[in-house]
Amino acid sequence: MLLTLDIGNTQIFAGVFAKEDLLLRFRKTSKNIFTSDELGLFLRLILRENGINLADIKDVAVSSVVPDVSRTAAIACERYFAKDPFFVRAGIKTGLKINTAYGQKLGADRLADVAAAQKAFPGENLLVIDFGTANTYDALSKDKEYKGGAITPGLGTGLKALCQHTALLPKVEIIRPEKAAALSTETQMQSGLYYGQLGEIKEFIYRFKREVFAGETFRVVATGGFARMFEAEKVFDVYDPDLVLRGIKVLWKYNQMPEKRKGGPRAR
Repeated sequence: MLLTLDIGNTQIFAGVFAKEDLLLRFRKTSKNIFTSDELGLFLRLILRENGINLADIKDVAVSSVVPDVSRTAAIACERYFAKDPFFVRAGIKTGLKINTAYGQKLGADRLADVAAAQKAFPGENLLVIDFGTANTYDALSKDKEYKGGAITPGLGTGLKALCQHTALLPKVEIIRPEKAAALSTETQMQSGLYYGQLGEIKEFIYRFKREVFAGETFRVVATGGFARMFEAEKVFDVYDPDLVLRGIKVLWKYNQMPEKRKGGPRAR
């Protein structure tokens, strides 16, 4: 079995794979400070409580955008699983065409997202949108070339900014309002957050279609917690909440293969 960890700015999203099957997924906050012992014991407890034999965990693969937690996770895996974890990072083999100027700065989670999308939809132009603390947009051509992307504040980040930088605006629940024209302060904030984000999505899809894909067809793949809110708007072709975990697995497996079997170029 393979234990995968996606360490984000807000949460650690984890999963356990048995070959191609994702048997278990779970989350832990990454906002609070914790030690390697606390993380290691947490992982062991969750696995045991879900009927997974710790001895069956043969490898651990990690994607992280939080350096301090990366070090904590590495120590936890070594101490509690006797594994030296594989980290998704610049310079690993991906089978994708990533220019040096992009590859050194592309977040590990985004690299995993596009790797998973490409495996799921080979030979297609892809726009991958990940909704998290930040929203990320990543374009991949049908011949596996990374064409660029964009980063914007996520819904939760936008709400936090409103509350922190205004005197009277309250914290509200992020929901999908039935209409944009609202009456109360709270519902107007909800409207602004949701429809502002929806407008952003549509604008980026339009601009990537014109600037990147030159009118060619492309598939829009969405992931991340808040993406589900926009499913009814029909702006995505596919929603996969586990995309990043599948991508970590794809990249881990690709880097275990003998060199002679790898046909794609290196990420640089």
